[in-house]
Amino acid sequence: MIFKLFQKQSRKEDIADDLYRQIVAAARQTEFYLSYGVEDSVTGRFEMIILFAYTFFHRLRTEDEGARELGQLVFNRFFQDMDDSLREQGVGDLSIPKKIKKMAQSFYGHVEAYDAAREKGPDALAIALARNIYAMEDGSRPEAAGLAVYVEACEEKLKLQSVEDFSKGRLHFPEIGPFQTV
Repeated sequence: MIFKLFQKQSRKEDIADDLYRQIVAAARQTEFYLSYGVEDSVTGRFEMIILFAYTFFHRLRTEDEGARELGQLVFNRFFQDMDDSLREQGVGDLSIPKKIKKMAQSFYGHVEAYDAAREKGPDALAIALARNIYAMEDGSRPEAAGLAVYVEACEEKLKLQSVEDFSKGRLHFPEIGPFQTV
């Protein structure tokens, strides 16, 4: 049991770690916080990581078992990072499972909301983004519409990437430009 602590990660876990790091890097682009008004806080960053993870996992849904296995490894890495972050913040060992459970519920709630909104179109996605990222029930935040357009661009760019790219740890999201009102 103790020797597991010293075992080297598998190649697939290394790739999942690379993919997760790219998701986090995309979520941390300063433009989201400066121009799109996403709250630059632990909560705001968590919301953006969920959004980028969602786009990646959504892309893998229709792929073969190997791709879904890779997605599961990225998902596991995501929640390991959340666990590590809570510990770094000084959260006690006994509280961590409850907080992780709440984060998982939040993640799955967001996935459900984004999936339902995608079926209804970009306006519905903007409302879901306003609710989740900006904590606004009415969806009146104009930046949410900009984020909805960006999410669609992410989905298009991810469609162009092969599972082979992902299995080599390559993941590319589109550039995000400054938010501009129409």
